[in-house]
Amino acid sequence: MLKKLLFQQQDKKQLFIAMIGAFLGITFLITSIHYLVKINKFGKGADILGPNTIIVQKKVGNSNTLGISKTDFTLKEIEKIKAEPFIKDAKPVISNNFDISLRTDDPMVPYFRTDVFVQTIDESFLDVDLKNWTWKEGDDFVPIIMPREFLVMLNTFMSAQGIPQVSDDLAKQIQFEFWLSNKDNSKKEDIKARIVGFTNSVSSLLVPKSFMEYGNKKFSDGKPQKITQIMISGEESEFGLVEQLLQKRGLETKNAQMVIGRLKSIVGTLFMVVLGVSIVAVFLSGLVLIQYMQLLISKNAYAVKTLLRIGYHPKDITRLFFLYFIKIFGIITVIGFVLFILLKFFIDKMFISGGLYIDTDITLISILALLIAYGLFAFSSFQTAKKGVFKKY
Repeated sequence: MLKKLLFQQQDKKQLFIAMIGAFLGITFLITSIHYLVKINKFGKGADILGPNTIIVQKKVGNSNTLGISKTDFTLKEIEKIKAEPFIKDAKPVISNNFDISLRTDDPMVPYFRTDVFVQTIDESFLDVDLKNWTWKEGDDFVPIIMPREFLVMLNTFMSAQGIPQVSDDLAKQIQFEFWLSNKDNSKKEDIKARIVGFTNSVSSLLVPKSFMEYGNKKFSDGKPQKITQIMISGEESEFGLVEQLLQKRGLETKNAQMVIGRLKSIVGTLFMVVLGVSIVAVFLSGLVLIQYMQLLISKNAYAVKTLLRIGYHPKDITRLFFLYFIKIFGIITVIGFVLFILLKFFIDKMFISGGLYIDTDITLISILALLIAYGLFAFSSFQTAKKGVFKKY
């Protein structure tokens, strides 16, 4: 009876307009947050390097071949790159200044030996448990991060020998051994090694800094260490500026790294725009619903006062308005979530067909954003109803 008295005789055009705006806003809000999280996580776990991280070096030209210009970096050049606002960090990549080779030392796999090139990068650029990335003289083995192309080469060798190939997990169980020596082989040492991860971004074996310092100190010929590569970490959604910096300074990196970085930046920016529009849409539609409630209370001022005079408590009438509007917003939220599920099905298929393989699970943060939006509207509607009703009391 009370609902019929207060709600059924009202013009609902404004209400329907607000509901449509809230519905679209909620749908795009969940969608944009979900895919922002997924895009930022794209590639994580497939590579041991952190997100938006690339290794760069100077382009080699005729002047470098003739010895007119150098391809190594000075500390001043690295600091200038690091000072750019879209660069999170920039650190030198340290290479070995001594001879080193790697061989298998495991009865389960055939003997394999090759000269290798080892490097070390700052720990902050690695997505690896630092407890497994330590070494000191006397430890059982040196942890190494291996280029995936090296594992492909190893599997090719094993296939040629008629031996089953190894997976990533099995490769981590294989025992290796480093052979270290100086240029004239007057100093030699064998140190056991074990794989702890793989990378598609680096073409050399990565070793802890302490091991590199040990080898360079004990087996190098004393020549100054040259920095020919640096590691750069760019800000999210600003990878285009990183690319411009590389072109400006005559630097280059692996094309695959640039493609992934550029793709993440473009898609991330797109969803950031959608997120901004969605937040505005939800806010404005919520504001229109609140204004509609105020208008409804105002138009029913006489009915509200009459109900109060005949014994209805203000809290009962406040609850009536409150439940009516959170029910409306609840229906909008549920329908928006259902549409998001349908959109997600088609967007996921579109990403897969385009070669962007992302996790298809629903993100917790998108659900949390939905609950926060609902909670904020519920709080605002309750305060508005309370203020409007008690004003008539």
